[in-house]
Amino acid sequence: MATIDRDRVRRVSSRQNTLVKDLRRAFHNGELVEGCAAIEGVKTIEEAIRSGLRFRAVFFADGAEARIERLLPQISSNTEVLGLPNEVFASAVETETPQGAAALVRWPTFSLDDVLTKAEKPLLLGCVGIQDPGNLGTIIRSAEAFGAAAVLLGEKTVSQFNSKAIRASAGSSFRLPAIVVKAADAGMLKSRGLRLAATSSHKGVPIDKADLTGGVIVIVGSEGAGVPREYMEMADEFIRVPHEEKVESLNAAVAASVILYEARRQRASQHRDAETQRNG
Repeated sequence: MATIDRDRVRRVSSRQNTLVKDLRRAFHNGELVEGCAAIEGVKTIEEAIRSGLRFRAVFFADGAEARIERLLPQISSNTEVLGLPNEVFASAVETETPQGAAALVRWPTFSLDDVLTKAEKPLLLGCVGIQDPGNLGTIIRSAEAFGAAAVLLGEKTVSQFNSKAIRASAGSSFRLPAIVVKAADAGMLKSRGLRLAATSSHKGVPIDKADLTGGVIVIVGSEGAGVPREYMEMADEFIRVPHEEKVESLNAAVAASVILYEARRQRASQHRDAETQRNG
């Protein structure tokens, strides 16, 4: 086992330390502080490292020597590393049972123009009114897994920087663009040739009969309210996930994941057909 470089770990005992206060504020508000998001846990920190993100600071609680041994060699020497008393660490993080390692990670910036430039016929998933951070994190994870170019975060959707959303995304939120939008942005995307497919629990074509190829935005709403009217009025198509009638509706993350899988299947099939035609 490597020897801990204790000179890198600066001891801080005050809850009023600037970095500790920023960590607490980022966790509590679920928003960026100085361009950084708060994350917690060894696996989440390692995912951020693997994704190439830079750190403003990493924090360890007393007794976290094993976590220090594991993480310190992976962290840039330019990153500030703080050791905190357990009560100070617990006051700054979100979880009831702190894991002893947390960080302020510099969040990558994305724009719609970046997404449209990189993907000729993008699959975009829009979330409107998704309030549960675990659902949003799962949606972002599925979106990356099934090849979506970005997740669009509409009105009344929980912050992507919520620590539970980040944890549920299992690292995908570090890599996949998630961009805050308004209904007007959906109209702009339509004007650039993308179709808009709005999900519904009771009307529209089954997803296996819908066209989810080409440039398309799939809009998913909350379980209770569904997709808001302004998006429904812009929709080129209404789609639904077939399920047993005795089940009233699907969890938003489950529905989004099923739709993303079907879109991936259709696009892969289209690609194979095009390859077959090119090869005679």
